[in-house]
Amino acid sequence: MNGIGLVLEGGGMRGVYTAGVLEFFMEQGIYFPYTVGVSAGACMAASYLSRQRGRNKIVNTEWVSDPRYLSWRNFWTKGQLFGMDFIFDEIPNSLVPFDYKTFGEVEEEFAVGTTDIETGETVYYRKSKPGLDLLKVLRASSSLPFIAPIVEYDGRRLLDGGISDPIPLRQAERDGFARNVVVLTRNEDYRKSRNKFSWVVKRAYRKFPEFLKILLTRHDIYNGTVDYVLERERNGSCFVIRPLEPLAVGRMERDPAKLDALYKQGYEDARSLLPSLRAWAGEK
Repeated sequence: MNGIGLVLEGGGMRGVYTAGVLEFFMEQGIYFPYTVGVSAGACMAASYLSRQRGRNKIVNTEWVSDPRYLSWRNFWTKGQLFGMDFIFDEIPNSLVPFDYKTFGEVEEEFAVGTTDIETGETVYYRKSKPGLDLLKVLRASSSLPFIAPIVEYDGRRLLDGGISDPIPLRQAERDGFARNVVVLTRNEDYRKSRNKFSWVVKRAYRKFPEFLKILLTRHDIYNGTVDYVLERERNGSCFVIRPLEPLAVGRMERDPAKLDALYKQGYEDARSLLPSLRAWAGEK
């Protein structure tokens, strides 16, 4: 896949679909010189780049039923549905250790998108940046408004990267990759609807007017990005892997059986598309 980038959408627990795709890529030894992701997509990419086969499955299907991972108890006691300390500290540093050494040694570049709530801009942090705090950046990229606290890092106040750049294809192109494999967590016909609770959004983030603009137009940003991906797919500069039908798994899914099925769905979709992918990439 020389000269080809990998672009990963977020989507909360729908990201388990991406985990299945990446697991198949690892089995086949398929890696890209550049990977960019936001939110759950970035989290799945980390274990892919550290060459830890099976780790994403363990973390996101076996631990998800633990109330420390995702629960209303977390929300009432800490103001966060997902247990961010548990997910971005206890799991990678103790329960399911992350291989920092291998991650740091591999040559592939990795960009993680976050949203600066004071400017409304998407801020990307790269693996090649000296002193990068990977877990802090992944945490920021995955911190959804209303259900996760703001992350302070690098002199900025950050939240979920998928808010301002839901499918970071344009970023891959800006970084020099004209051809990209894009992994989505929504079917082709999905379009995001306007937020029905705009008054709540306005009240919650009135102190951050630039960020508020992004939140209130998020549906337009997402739908415009999907149209851009389709355009690139049609002209042959993108190869897209996506669910064929609407997923039965939501952003906050906690059922291990449903998540395991979604993981297998991503794996099988990648497997069935491998000949087409190799042909698109120009491999013999």
